[in-house]
Amino acid sequence: MKVAVLGAGAIGAYVGAALHRAGADVHLIARGPHLAAMRQYGVRVRSPRGDFTAHPRATDDPAEVGPVDYVFLGLKANSYAACGPLIEPLLHGTTAVVAAQNGIPWWYFHRHGGPYDGRRLESVDPAGTVSAVLAPERAVGCVVYAATELEQPGVVRHVEGTRFSIGEPGREISPRCLALSEAMRSGGLKCPVEPDLRGDIWLKLLGNISFNPISALARATMRQMCLHGGTREVIETMMTETLAVAAALGCEVGVSIERRIAGAERVGDHRTSTLQDLERGKPLELDVLLAAVVELAEITGVPVPTLRTVHALSDLLALRSAA
Repeated sequence: MKVAVLGAGAIGAYVGAALHRAGADVHLIARGPHLAAMRQYGVRVRSPRGDFTAHPRATDDPAEVGPVDYVFLGLKANSYAACGPLIEPLLHGTTAVVAAQNGIPWWYFHRHGGPYDGRRLESVDPAGTVSAVLAPERAVGCVVYAATELEQPGVVRHVEGTRFSIGEPGREISPRCLALSEAMRSGGLKCPVEPDLRGDIWLKLLGNISFNPISALARATMRQMCLHGGTREVIETMMTETLAVAAALGCEVGVSIERRIAGAERVGDHRTSTLQDLERGKPLELDVLLAAVVELAEITGVPVPTLRTVHALSDLLALRSAA
């Protein structure tokens, strides 16, 4: 199995290291000091489950890698439309693109069925620019439950969780999903193949849509948000509105809001990826979280006043941080 990790940051390098341990031919595509460190020292993983170092190949040139069986996409979703020159050398006729993104994916309504089948969401696929680069037919959905941070170039701190749920947009249990699942499990990760990954998408989104923007607005960790009474109430309201949109699309999330917040509190003083990006001066990945659900709320006619308010504030923050 030949795998390219395009965007080998914290999550990408962690997955690449695990797959390399499983015997896959892994190529990490990165740049700058992080690339230099991985080339020289490998990927060093610091984890409560045990530290380890893996030595997959690392490059900044996808053309050196050539066509692969799987592209694990570790890029932020807001860079998908521009990744064509990077991903094109990695593709052959059956290459699967495993998009490890937060929020609503560009392929969400691909083979969805029902009245919204094939519908494009402007917030995540503006003018079809993402679908033009990443054909929905190639997509294997991936919901990441692991929490990681890039401690320093080449060093990934694994905070908690090893689950990477995957699934086909059309809901079938495909050979390509089963093969990837087996490789991930051999590398020490949990990788269930879900018959309908959209339920997992909404479950993960329930936390991301609330904790990520609030953490950036308040510069707060998971524990701090959960323990602050007023902020906790805002988060609960955002989750309630999100569940209403999911239900309007036929998705029932099998966890209570109280349990979801309790789980977040147990993560402790972890900073969300959005807060990490803000602190590092990187673009904020909010369209696939807030903007997408606000757009889905408009489509389904579900009122989401709190989501709209936080979206407006977060949008201004994203604009100011990019200036």
